[in-house]
Amino acid sequence: MPDKPSVLFVCVHNAGRSQMAAAWLTHLAGDRVEVRSAGSAPADQVNPAAVEAMREAGIDISAEIPKVLTVDAVKESDVCVTMGCGDTCPVFPGKRYLDWALDDPAGRGVAAVRPIRDEIRKRVEDLIAEIAPELTA
Repeated sequence: MPDKPSVLFVCVHNAGRSQMAAAWLTHLAGDRVEVRSAGSAPADQVNPAAVEAMREAGIDISAEIPKVLTVDAVKESDVCVTMGCGDTCPVFPGKRYLDWALDDPAGRGVAAVRPIRDEIRKRVEDLIAEIAPELTA
């Protein structure tokens, strides 16, 4: 793993889970980890319930825009974390792939998104401990 690990979070719409995960990793690791997120079929906007849930945690993702998953984004990442995008994520040798089974926040209110947000934070903290343990010391 290079000095500055790179992580790509992928979900179908890049509007909920992957946006929250990217925001948590950026918030918790700062510029010591390169963070990307994308979707196999990006939505027009980030899920408003996800925006509100993250705002409650002190993180503003309201300006984020869902992005399309590209082969280059995967190639440039050390770790690719998928969240329900199935087989649409390209696989390259030497990359680490994780699949996080998380409920999809699409169509849910903020009360239903909070537990998803909290589970993502826990998984991001565990990921940081693995890829950049000096950040958790």
